[in-house]
Parts: sequence; C-alpha cells; structure tokens
Amino acid sequence: MMIGVLALQGAFVEHIKALESLGATCVELRQAKDLELPLTGVVLPGGESTVQGKLLRELGMYDILKQKIEQGLPVLATCAGMILLAEHLSNDDKVHFATMPITVRRNAYGRQLGSFRTYGDFAGLGSVPMTFIRAPYIEKVGAGVEVLATVDDKVVAARYGKQLALAFHPELDVQESVAVHKLFRQMCKE
Repeated sequence: MMIGVLALQGAFVEHIKALESLGATCVELRQAKDLELPLTGVVLPGGESTVQGKLLRELGMYDILKQKIEQGLPVLATCAGMILLAEHLSNDDKVHFATMPITVRRNAYGRQLGSFRTYGDFAGLGSVPMTFIRAPYIEKVGAGVEVLATVDDKVVAARYGKQLALAFHPELDVQESVAVHKLFRQMCKE
C-alpha cells in the first residue's frame, strides 16, 4: 500500500506519520512525476487551498491528480483539501478539482482566533477529536454524498464514493485517535 501525500504546502508531515504508524508506506507528492507511482490513495492536507491549487497547476500536477480522483483513487481531504474537492464554494468563485458534489464555505468559522477543538460523533467511528483551524464547513451536499459528522448542525465530514472530506484536522489529534486515518487506510484497501 503506497499513499501519496500532497507535500506542496500545509500540514502534510503529520498525515504521513499517522499513516505510517498504521503500516502504510507514504510518499511525498511534490512534482508531476511523483504521480506516476503506483498509488493506492492520496491525501490532500490542510493549508491554503488557493496556494495549493496554484502550485498544482504550475507544477503540472493538477490534471493528472484530478483524473486519478475521477477514476476512483481514494482521497482523504482535510480542511483546504476539502475546498479543493468541492464542486462549489459559496463565498468564492474559484473552484479546483470539483470532483465532490458539495458546496463549501471557506473560513466559515472566521479567522485564526475562531479556531477551536471539540469532540463529535463520526459515523461508524464513534466520538473523535476534531481540531478546526480557519476551517470551512459543508453548506450543501449533492446526490450520493453521505454525511459522516456534524458540529453545531454544520456538516464537517462527508464521503462521496472514495472521496473522504473533512473540515477538521485529524492529523493533529493522532496521539488521541487514529480512527479517521484507519478508515482511510481501509478505503485504500478496498
């Protein structure tokens, strides 16, 4: 099992550590040729979605990665990664991969001072810690999207086929729970 972790910007090292602790082999995706590896899954980490989208295009990775996701490569997308997958952004005209039929609100909880940590019920996993940093949330889900978690009546985790999108950062809470990464690892095995 080889999972590629987008390593252009953002919190990617923590995802690598979490997945490697579960026995996965991880590779940092930094250039188009990295996408030629026999990947069984990919992680789109938190960070700044605008910067990540720009770098993906400049490095020639965008079209290749979009095609792989559309063809069913399992993807774990956290925070900015969720914005990259969203078909629509309610407060921004710029969309990126648009492979998941969801409408996302960027920076929905405000700026850095609006960041917070809580626990929430996650379908099939029970209560998990959730750290939100300048986080988005999902305002609307389309056909075929399964809502996995809500916080204060806002959708913060959803699955669409082999795409798992989270508004929070499970990689920052791995000392307490690796449940989300286990779920993604299982998706990569299927």
